[in-house]
Amino acid sequence: MRYRAFLLLVASVLASLPFAVSAFADAGFQVSGPIVHDNLAIYLVHGSGGGGAVPLTLQEALAKGVVKVHETGSVNALTVENAGNEEVYVQAGDIVKGGQQDRVLSVDLLLPPRSGEVSIAAFCVEHGRWTARGNEDARQFSSAASAMPSHEAKVAMRAYAVAAAAPAADASASTMAYAGRAGTGESQQEIWSTVRKTQNSLSRSVGAPVAAPASPSSLQLSLENDKLKQAQTAYIAALQGAGESGDDIVGYVFAINGKINSGDVYASNALFRKMWSKLLAADITEAISVKEAAGAAAPAVKDSDAFLAAASNGVKAERAINASVRLATRDGDASLYAETRRADGSWVHRNYLAK
Repeated sequence: MRYRAFLLLVASVLASLPFAVSAFADAGFQVSGPIVHDNLAIYLVHGSGGGGAVPLTLQEALAKGVVKVHETGSVNALTVENAGNEEVYVQAGDIVKGGQQDRVLSVDLLLPPRSGEVSIAAFCVEHGRWTARGNEDARQFSSAASAMPSHEAKVAMRAYAVAAAAPAADASASTMAYAGRAGTGESQQEIWSTVRKTQNSLSRSVGAPVAAPASPSSLQLSLENDKLKQAQTAYIAALQGAGESGDDIVGYVFAINGKINSGDVYASNALFRKMWSKLLAADITEAISVKEAAGAAAPAVKDSDAFLAAASNGVKAERAINASVRLATRDGDASLYAETRRADGSWVHRNYLAK
């Protein structure tokens, strides 16, 4: 009850503030903000808030026991099975915990009811383990409570997906530098490198090692570190209520240390709300990891608006992830855009990522 009252208070305060608002006319959205705490700035994307039926998130489905994420014996491939009666949404950047090593999922998926086993591409975020950890089941994964907190890793994963979608002649030079030069193996090495950098940066920022004795290379276990959780508290108190303050909020953009980082927009307010706290926690973690470089002022709302508009341009490509999902991408000089679509062409999620 106290937390609910706090959110209502935050919403009333936000409603009274003179936030700048600009129109992202190309998609029918408006952007407001910024809402700032320390070195992290949030810009809210407002839209109609519709979007039809709302799927379960992967974390909800795992908690209910209706979805299983299985090992396959391959580092970069898992299978997901929805045994329930509701559609399930999986987002690129979801970290699944357990199995023979923790993974980050690299593409969005929509799992229909009774889906059977569906393949999904993944990258390891726990270098060195290939066995059960403690009492965990090495054959499957127990949770998906965290999202990737590294911009560098997200760019590497997204650029790899864009390069896979686009003919080599059409992909930009910067995208090919990330993904076209090599296969999955080199991209996996890059993900491991970003995990080490993130762990080292977080340890410096919180003043204590975040690597867990049970598996020092596990990014997921580092994200569960108590010192890190304490460092996140003030950010969450200052920012989380903003994303829960209106039924027209369908997404957000964020900036760290004065630089726009990325954004996520959903077809409905309901799906955005399901994803919001998890994504915000990842953004906060990233902001904490680079606090030592803080100092620049938050960009103006018009800059966030321009980022969304620019990211929607660029070289177009589209490919089928499977029979239910298509990935439409746009590769620009300064940004990567990805839109997850159903087979009927309707969109579910749009991701905007600064290069």
